[in-house]
Amino acid sequence: MSASAVHSLWTTAADPITKIDAPKIEYGQLSPTLIVIGAAVLGVLVEAFVPRKSRYYVQVFLSVVALAAAFAAVVGLAAGGYGTTKAHIAAMGAIAVDGPALFLQGTILLAGLVAIFTFAERRLDPEAHGNRVDSFAAQAASVPGSDSEKAAVKAGFTTTEVFPLALFAISGMLVFPAANDLLTLFVALEVFSLPLYLLCAVARRKRLMSQEAAVKYFLLGAFASAFTLFGIALLYGYAGSVSYATIASVVDGSIQNVDPALADTMGNDALLLIGMALVVMGLLFKVGAVPFHMWTPDVYQGAPTPVTGFMAAGTKVAAFGALLRLLYVVLPGLRWDWRPVMWAVAIVTMLGGAIVAITQTDIKRLLAYSSIAHAGFILAGVIATSPDGVSSVLFYLGAYSFVTIGAFAVVTLVRDAGGEATHLSKWAGLGRRSPLVAAVFAVFLLAFAGIPLTSGFAGKFAVFKAAAEGGAGALVVVGVISSAIAAFFYIRVIVLMFFSEPKADGPTVAVPSPLTMTTIAMGVVVTIVLGVAPQYFLDLAGQAGVFVR
Repeated sequence: MSASAVHSLWTTAADPITKIDAPKIEYGQLSPTLIVIGAAVLGVLVEAFVPRKSRYYVQVFLSVVALAAAFAAVVGLAAGGYGTTKAHIAAMGAIAVDGPALFLQGTILLAGLVAIFTFAERRLDPEAHGNRVDSFAAQAASVPGSDSEKAAVKAGFTTTEVFPLALFAISGMLVFPAANDLLTLFVALEVFSLPLYLLCAVARRKRLMSQEAAVKYFLLGAFASAFTLFGIALLYGYAGSVSYATIASVVDGSIQNVDPALADTMGNDALLLIGMALVVMGLLFKVGAVPFHMWTPDVYQGAPTPVTGFMAAGTKVAAFGALLRLLYVVLPGLRWDWRPVMWAVAIVTMLGGAIVAITQTDIKRLLAYSSIAHAGFILAGVIATSPDGVSSVLFYLGAYSFVTIGAFAVVTLVRDAGGEATHLSKWAGLGRRSPLVAAVFAVFLLAFAGIPLTSGFAGKFAVFKAAAEGGAGALVVVGVISSAIAAFFYIRVIVLMFFSEPKADGPTVAVPSPLTMTTIAMGVVVTIVLGVAPQYFLDLAGQAGVFVR
């Protein structure tokens, strides 16, 4: 074949190409996410160009302003009717702008904002070499205990990169529950997971434990991501599309014109069932449901406490949002297949988390197992498969995230010579040493236990009511039993704090700056308001409980 013939092949093949349309992006409706990503990128530039002395103040200011602005944008969108009448699919079908997405994004942004305050806390440890000290390693790259680390501490270095990392994680969490196709879901999963793996590794005290936690989280998270990606590939093979709406229409058989190339694999139920199982497994890993929970206690214990609080709240909200959208929008036609599996997962998660928590001697591990039990309670609402199920889960996530961040903020205050005193024996008699801190922690523990007049009770009641009305009465019975088991170890901690003698060499309670005080105060206020007068917020979650298809 001559060169000219080849050339004519190229030219004739290239002639009939029609012009490619530019993508249509609704920047206004995606503004909450774009603001946070923009601030995160600016934060990276701050690390590069701003002198070391000023970085901390610039980063804190930038993070707080960005999260507040993004929250204002979410409120603006909700007020403009994008949660109800104008709900639609934006960004070329990649992102859903609807009630659940906006509600969860608002929750994540508020939780992220109060978590950033705990990141910025610098008054808890005594000053080192005349410099204030935060919870993060002086120089993350130096080997624990090495001369370079000592030199970094002496020079007063601080790891201010934690702020842009947290913003990147929050931006991924914002996209995750709003993702409307499987590829966007996967990209968002990676965007919020990778910064969290790093944040877990940069604790100032107990550096080796912190790095071990990060490696465990990274390895298990990588496996979970791989499973998710494999499941996405199988679902694509099944439906010929990664779009939620297309997969849903193939599942319930309402699709009209089928591409003949896809006709053979389309509707192959093995692909659908295995693909669905793998994707849901990846999401259950992020939520911390049994049997995918093994990373939770180790990572919660090893990570810096401000990061633990942020991660425990944000990841759960984002992952449950994505799980709800997947089960309610993509797979409602498979309800009979996924409900029995979710029943089993919810039951072992509730009981497993509650029973194992009784044996824990470390306060952070205890809260980790408590968070596993809470994942089981929230799954009961997911299983309800009704509008009430969605709104009860949204309410529970909002209530839970503030209690969690508040509880971990209190944990940062109780300190001895080695940093935070997390062993339960150290907390004995805390109520006599500093009654206020112990009382606040008791409020959070009562909320976790679901005692009336706290947000935990309102959330559990809503979730169990939705589950019972959705025909999952047996699940409610198991939930109430595991709540009773869980109440035992929460109340045991309260008894330990108030009714046992303080030890002479016990820990002291550090006096925090207004930043941590704000976080703890927000936690207490939300816990009590949602417990005493939950109706307005339940109605809000009810209005936000409709997914766009």
